[in-house]
This record gives sequence, C-alpha cells and structure tokens, in this order.
Amino acid sequence: TFAEKIGYPVLIRPSYVLSGAAMNVAFSSEDLATYLQLASRISKEYPVVISKYYEEAKEIEIDAVAQEGQILCSAISEHVENAGVHSGDSTMVLPAQKLYLKTVTQIENIAQEIAKNLKITGPFNIQFLAKNNHVMVIECNLRASRSFPFVSKVTGVNFIEVATNAILNINQIPNTKYQILDYVGVKAPQFSFSRIKGADPILRVEMTSTGEVGCFGDDIYEAFLKSLLATGVTLPKKSVFVSLAGDENKVDFLDSAQTLKKLGLKIFATDGTSKFLKSKGITSTKLYKIHEHKKPNVLDFLHNKKIDLVINIFDPYFKKEFDDDYLIRRSAIDFGIPLLTNMQTAELFVKAISLKKLSDLKTLPWSQYITP
Repeated sequence: TFAEKIGYPVLIRPSYVLSGAAMNVAFSSEDLATYLQLASRISKEYPVVISKYYEEAKEIEIDAVAQEGQILCSAISEHVENAGVHSGDSTMVLPAQKLYLKTVTQIENIAQEIAKNLKITGPFNIQFLAKNNHVMVIECNLRASRSFPFVSKVTGVNFIEVATNAILNINQIPNTKYQILDYVGVKAPQFSFSRIKGADPILRVEMTSTGEVGCFGDDIYEAFLKSLLATGVTLPKKSVFVSLAGDENKVDFLDSAQTLKKLGLKIFATDGTSKFLKSKGITSTKLYKIHEHKKPNVLDFLHNKKIDLVINIFDPYFKKEFDDDYLIRRSAIDFGIPLLTNMQTAELFVKAISLKKLSDLKTLPWSQYITP
C-alpha cells in the first residue's frame, strides 16, 4: 500500500473539510483502516488524502499578499508546538525566535515561487514543515488566514488593505515596509473545554479552539505569559502536578522540572514520574492515579484545589494510558485548574515564569509598540 511505501505514521484527511475535521494520524495498518472508514463518512463523494506524517518537525507559516505573482508584503511566524497540532490550536510567535537564516530564506523563496507560478493576486497563507533545515510545504491557502489580523497588528501593516488594493488593481499600494526591533507578538488559542462535558482537552491535528488572543511583550516570555493570562490561565503560586508518559518525555522535561524546584513550587507527580525525578535529585510527592483508589489520590488534590497547575504530557496518539490520563486532564478542566498538555508549551511556560513575575508584565497600548 501507499502507506507502507512511504512509511508510518501517515496523516489521513478527508477532502473539503474545515478545521481538520476527522483528520487523524495512523501508526499502523489497523489505525489506517479505522481512520479511513471514519474519514469516508465525512466526505463520501470525494477522495481521502493520505500523506506522510513527520514527527519532531517545526511548523512555520507565512502570511502574504501578492499582485500578479509578485509578493507585496509578507510575515513569517513560527509555532511554539511541533507540527501535529492544528494551526488554529497552536501558539504563534512573530517575529520568529528560533529559525535559522537558511530556513527563512528557503521559506521566502518557496513562497515567491508559488505566488509566481499560481499568478496569485490577493492574500494567501502557506504552512511549512521544517526539519534538519529542510523545508517542506504542508499546504497553500489562497485566502486570508486566521493569522492575517495578528500579523497586521504586529507588523503595523494592514495586510487586508494591501490585498484589497491589489485585487482592485489600485496603483497606490500602502507602505508595506516594517521593522520589528524591540517587541514580540504572541497569539495564543482560547479553548472552551469547560463548556463541553467530557471533551478531552488535548491538542491534535483536528482543531478544538474557539478563539484566540494576541499580546505584545518586550520578549517572547512576556508576550507569551500575557497571552495565556488573557485566555484565563493563572500562574502557579504553590504547587504543580506533573505526569509524563514515556521515558523520552521525562528526559525532555528534566530541565523544566529542575526550574520548578528552584522556583520553590511543590511538585506532585504520578508514580513513574516521581521515581524518575527522585533519581535526578528532584523531590516530589507521589500521588496515586485515579483508578488506583489509594490515598493520596490526584483527584482529591485537584478537588481540594491543592494543585495550581497540571502538566500532563503524553503522546495523543498512544492509547495505552489514555483512560487514566484522560481522567486527570478532564478533572483539571472540571475543577478550573490550568492544564498544559504539550511539551513545547510547557517548557516555554516554565521558562517564562522563571524569568517574569506578574508585576513584570506591562499593560501598554498598541501604539506604544507600533508606529504605523
């Protein structure tokens, strides 16, 4: 089969759907059969698309406006989360903070080639994968994307005005030059899991967010914290609960765990995570999982608000510990406790709270950052 030829995992996507509806990642022929059947129900008249799914890859976007194939203005943003999280659920940073110059150049050149060959006039958005400095196109959307207002605010260039003039063939194109020197913009997703009973609050290829918030800061850490606070997240004052599935996640989060310890936050953890942290010299209090029916139990601590933040990192496509991890995540949402389920987001959050206090987050008008 095609999937076996290109190698698992593969991405299954129905044709002509919005927000990644019924999109799934298959890691085996059994997964493939299940997800193909599901996708065929969504779009019976049109084919299901199967493509290679790349793990541990960075996702980048370019928003641009072209006229007769020539790009007039553009902005390159990077996602905090690795590829595999729907762009509508991802945390977006502009200007990009962790891109090689070669990667940026490749993106600019590819975008110009696509605009030229498609003879684009108007707004468009291209999503890219980058891995080992190799850039690949995920898709090109010939429309204004949800990030157009964000990049317009951050750059001070009204991308829609430029696009409108280009489409109407108005010769007087607004000034599209901009320079971002001493600030960063972050767009964070807004979720409504608390209003949807039983929904699993995880980030996957199918979009789940219901809105977004854009914030500015002197650096990524200030902008990121402000954007999370604006979505309703509160900063931990006393304690954090950590549950890390798999050895790789435990190793990846080690530096962040050490930072939490230095911040003086009490760390609660599940059995496996607690043992790993102890082996690395980090003290934590073990809490039993919900299904173990022993004390002290994580559910009791969540219910009694003894935990300020839940960090539950696991592979969203790995079902072995799904039931118990789901109960932890869902309980955090039901009890109104901030929840982080993505490794890159959790690492950035821990780094940010180690560098910024609440009093460091400035409240300034847009005009303080941008001079149109």
